[in-house]
Amino acid sequence: MTDLLTREEYGAIAAEIDLPATPFIDGKFQKGSGPMMDTVNPATGEVLTKISTANAKDVDFAVKKAREAFEQGHWSRLHPSERKDVLIRMCKLITRRRHELAVMESLDSGKPIRDCETIDIPETIHTIKWHAELVDKIYDQTGPSGDDAISMIVREPLGVVGVVLPWNFPLLMMAWKIGPALAAGNSVIVKPAEQTSLTALRLAEIAHMAGVPRGVLQVLPGDGPSVGEPLGLHMDVDMVSFTGSTETGKRFLRYAADSNMKEITLECGGKNPAVVLADAENLDHVAEHVVNAAFWNMGENCSASSRLIVHKSVKEPLMERILARTRDWKTGDPLDPQNHLGALIDAEHCKKVGNYLKGKALVGGKTKGNFVPPTIYEVKPSDEKAREEIFGPILSVIEVASTEEAIQIANDTSYGLAASVFTANTRQAIRAAREIKAGTVTVNCYGEGDISTPFGGFKQSGFGGRDNSVHAHDQFTQLKTIWIDLSDPSEGDNVG
Repeated sequence: MTDLLTREEYGAIAAEIDLPATPFIDGKFQKGSGPMMDTVNPATGEVLTKISTANAKDVDFAVKKAREAFEQGHWSRLHPSERKDVLIRMCKLITRRRHELAVMESLDSGKPIRDCETIDIPETIHTIKWHAELVDKIYDQTGPSGDDAISMIVREPLGVVGVVLPWNFPLLMMAWKIGPALAAGNSVIVKPAEQTSLTALRLAEIAHMAGVPRGVLQVLPGDGPSVGEPLGLHMDVDMVSFTGSTETGKRFLRYAADSNMKEITLECGGKNPAVVLADAENLDHVAEHVVNAAFWNMGENCSASSRLIVHKSVKEPLMERILARTRDWKTGDPLDPQNHLGALIDAEHCKKVGNYLKGKALVGGKTKGNFVPPTIYEVKPSDEKAREEIFGPILSVIEVASTEEAIQIANDTSYGLAASVFTANTRQAIRAAREIKAGTVTVNCYGEGDISTPFGGFKQSGFGGRDNSVHAHDQFTQLKTIWIDLSDPSEGDNVG
């Protein structure tokens, strides 16, 4: 499934794709009420298509249709195994169209096609299928209520769910949200990032083809004020699940407070450390993981290890290996499978990243169009490059003299999403993992766990719940207690 095609074959697919260009509402593509919006290929500056955007009027209509679909019960009250069957059919259709979706994702976001084909598309399918397979295997509970009562604690779908997506992993983040949300029986309205609407629209069409009923999965392209804010403030939206910047995430907390106190789940920014202690083994292995953690997806990754905190005794040999590996990471045409890195999302973001390219870089340090090659600086912990989320391929190297200093610097941030620890000492590894304040801590590797492990952050990296794992279903369901009195009425009142 993950065999790569040639640059020429991907180019031929790109030339033939019929790109979606309108919102997907109530089971069909239809013109939005907002202005037309250019969708631009960040690698070339070419306008791929013009999209008819949505606005508050379309949000109202989509919410109405989502609520109608939910109350009718064609999806929400469908047996879990039947919802599972539909979602697995959806996965089969995605598999058939995987090359098309990979090319769309690459054109729209600047992501390298090799990542789209080998990571994003397979993981999108796996995520939706995993949650589909899970939904008819989650058991509810009974409480210890004694002989005179039975208490049942049951999960119910929330109702109408808003999903607000980032531009760095458009398809995969959509799968993280709609997988558990749809499996649980909700009606879902997706607002993709305005830079990357294409694959979200196509995925909604595929879901409808697979049998997801009208109104159950809708996609409204547009900007934050026109779509995101009306979703956040809507009195008939029951929850919003958001992935993106911390600043924007905080707005949804305000929207909830100013409307119906809807449920809010946030997965936000990170300034994640890779901590290499003095006894780290196999520095080639460490270098491989550090380079991948810092530069994968052009560093446009909330869990990217953008800080390397390394003990002085192993710094020099580790940096030799890191610099050697970094030079192998080619930057260029995203549709060329030989390239590891593509273009940053747009000129505005590239300018922001470029503002951090100050001082003498060990490697990289220059921009060309919307392309930034892997870049490494040695910095002090107080340097802005070591404190601010850059969201680009820039690694800050910080030397330390002890494990205690390494952990103190690792925690000296307002974020707490992910971290890595490299050490040969199991006791030290567990202690460091416990002491580092982050939602995911990996030992002797970089990663986010897998679909079975919850993903989310401490501090300003997250709020309200977790993506992935069984725990993801918690954010898209609510608990209800059903209390059944079994006492004999002839024995008098028994108020439970």
